[in-house]
Amino acid sequence: MAMKKLLAAGLVVALSATAVACGTSGKSEEPKAPASAGTTDKDDSANKKYTITMIDYRYGALPPADGKGIQMINEKFNVDFKPQYVVRSDYLQKLSAVVASGDIPDIIILEAPDANFYKWAKQGAFLPLDEYMDQYESFKLIPDNVRKAVTVNGKIYAIQKYLTETYDLTPMIRTDWLDKLGLKMPTNYDELKQVAIAFTKNDPDGNGKDDTYGLAMAENINPQYAMGAYWDLNAWYHKNEQGQLIPGFISNVRKDHIQWLADLYKEGAITKDFALLNWSQVNTKEFYAGKAGIFIGTPRGMNPTYMQSLVDLNPNAKLAPIPPFKAPDGSSGFTTSPGYYGLVMLNAKLKDDPGKVKRILEMIDYGRKFYPIEQRNPSNKEFDWLNGLENQGYKMENGAVRRELEEKGLAPMNYLPDSRMWAPSDDANGYSKEYTVPLLRDVAAQFEEMHKNIKHYVNPINSVFSETRATKDTELSKFLYTEQTKMIFGEKPVSDWDKMVQEWMDKGGAQVIKEVNDALKEAGYSGAQWK
Repeated sequence: MAMKKLLAAGLVVALSATAVACGTSGKSEEPKAPASAGTTDKDDSANKKYTITMIDYRYGALPPADGKGIQMINEKFNVDFKPQYVVRSDYLQKLSAVVASGDIPDIIILEAPDANFYKWAKQGAFLPLDEYMDQYESFKLIPDNVRKAVTVNGKIYAIQKYLTETYDLTPMIRTDWLDKLGLKMPTNYDELKQVAIAFTKNDPDGNGKDDTYGLAMAENINPQYAMGAYWDLNAWYHKNEQGQLIPGFISNVRKDHIQWLADLYKEGAITKDFALLNWSQVNTKEFYAGKAGIFIGTPRGMNPTYMQSLVDLNPNAKLAPIPPFKAPDGSSGFTTSPGYYGLVMLNAKLKDDPGKVKRILEMIDYGRKFYPIEQRNPSNKEFDWLNGLENQGYKMENGAVRRELEEKGLAPMNYLPDSRMWAPSDDANGYSKEYTVPLLRDVAAQFEEMHKNIKHYVNPINSVFSETRATKDTELSKFLYTEQTKMIFGEKPVSDWDKMVQEWMDKGGAQVIKEVNDALKEAGYSGAQWK
């Protein structure tokens, strides 16, 4: 759960400020609205003005109901758009009441396919979207394995919002410390252990003090330092004696990994008392404070302020991603993310109004259109319109887009059901080019290159639903994190592993495994997939 929250936070950072090539300024002409898919000039629905309602959530302040962005959307798409926004903490309760009332808006937004999504889909609350998925360019880009997560009884009930599929957080290392100690990039866990110990005992920063160590870590054993899907606690990669897939969290491979971490902790090579540190603290007070030599990174959503603080303390700092290790079964590669973050559903009652459906889908598709980084500037009329027009909804500063606060409601992207560009490939985003801190730009580019040239395990858990997992995952994960943390600290022997797993099974884990495997069988899962 902690990692999921981190990904979400990283995504918000990545979307909040987009760096672009410098473009020309000046008043922009409003681009024309796209022609309705499947309509002609003789089709009355193409010229009809539709009232479109939506319910959505926000983590911060809510945009105004009559903002400039709403007016721009209404003019472009010939609609009367009426979105309702609810603060995230109250959203599920509000949405449940709305659905129960039967007076469901035309557009419904969810963060993820939770128990309510599957229940409501089965009850017929949402419009099946299969026939539309190949009619709009941004919908076509959603991979089949990602679509399965919102497929219920063979029908697709949601349009998923973009999230990179292969840019999960993976380990990175201080290569200036490797060079200082004459060490090479580790290629297996034994080598990584020796490097972590050397970083702890051999003064890699050369200041003559005993003030460095190997692995930076926070509560919930985060990062997990999985050097591939084979070791990933979140990956359903290994099988039990009955041939069922199980989470890496309870596998014997994880047991060996916990022993490895316990050995390093004894050497002082892991953050002391990591169980008491939150994620912000391990970033600001440990790794980016120059104390640890190994942490995690990704091409998107990394914090420039954190990186600048490291540079200020260590001007000669260098970083690089650690490539995945070759596993005992011959595999090599990290695990995919779910490949999406957020869902857009349509009211099932719209089946009798295809013209309105098409207008809504045009709005969604328009907001998702991908623009290469060199086109994200005022000279691109569509990009300019989406962002609220230069010097109104945003400004160009040193080649970067600096948007006005969403709560001002000055841009269409503040209101559209989805305004997250769906890239044709993860590396097409060019995230590394958006950073202004040279060290961050450099390591992000290395991550992009690494991920582009390795395989990624398609985590099957992302495409199915388990009711028990949805309701008990937080409790079950907390139990495992607590027990495994005790093993790392030496408070409990790793030999108690089987006892811990059995208790997890008795608490609901066995039912989770059954439900997940039943769902995979029903979905036609045919075995491990890499991409």
